[in-house]
Amino acid sequence: MSKKIILFLAGMLVCLNVLCWKEVFVLAKPGYLLVDFLNVGQGDSAFIRTPEDYKILIDGGPDSAVLEKLNKLLPFWDKSLDIVILSHPEKDHMSGLLDVLEKYKVKYFLWSGVVKDDPENKKLAEILNNIKKPGRNFLMASLGVREGTKVLEASAGEEIKAGSVLIDVLFPLENVAGKELKNSSNDACVVNKIIYGKNSFLFTGDISSVAEKELINNNSDLQSDVLKVAHHGSKYSTSDIFLSAVKPKSAVISVGAKNTYGHPTPEVLQRLEKSGIKVLRTDQRGDVKILSDGNKINLYK
Repeated sequence: MSKKIILFLAGMLVCLNVLCWKEVFVLAKPGYLLVDFLNVGQGDSAFIRTPEDYKILIDGGPDSAVLEKLNKLLPFWDKSLDIVILSHPEKDHMSGLLDVLEKYKVKYFLWSGVVKDDPENKKLAEILNNIKKPGRNFLMASLGVREGTKVLEASAGEEIKAGSVLIDVLFPLENVAGKELKNSSNDACVVNKIIYGKNSFLFTGDISSVAEKELINNNSDLQSDVLKVAHHGSKYSTSDIFLSAVKPKSAVISVGAKNTYGHPTPEVLQRLEKSGIKVLRTDQRGDVKILSDGNKINLYK
């Protein structure tokens, strides 16, 4: 192949990459918060870009689909994330993060710290131990990355500032780091509220109505414009009393087009409809992109 053809093809690739990033740069213009609920199948993942260009990833879905999403959302030279939050260490939220943590420089990693005895959780523990080390590998060292990832264990009352955006941790109500739970880790999820100006987004992981009641009884400030519906629309979550406390205008359901669980369930859809809440589903719409200027939110079409 001649040098002219190679140069032409390289130029075409650059042009295509520029076109792909154009939408990202428009969405991330100064003064706007982008919350992008990613369509990763039967799992959860959301990418958030603040007006000051902080990059936040909440959960990573069930597989490497999240890497493909990040490759489209970020220019090829940008392999860094400011904050990664793992709601809980279950495959449909965590598996995709294993690749992300190995391929991206992450400044802060926030999770509950609960222990599970399975291969994927052992892999997560190994990765976290590795990425905490300064200049953990040749690639990171060559990029000038000297500091390791700061791993934080979440409990209610903690706050993280990302420029003009506040991450308010609402759950778990007590520190559960190092504890091995007998049953599911769903009700030990990291629940957090993203606040920008007068707008807010509530991320609930996979909590059940049991944890919802605990949040209400704790007098947690749940009211939010957008609710990420818990557990992909399971009938055991998103109770009427919880919806009354949150009072969302919109609800996003992250769910796979093909799943054997019957998600989202008719019960949840009926409760949302009865409350007059706009429902946005990743299995129907693909990625759900929402913009906020701090006063109002708009669905990006």
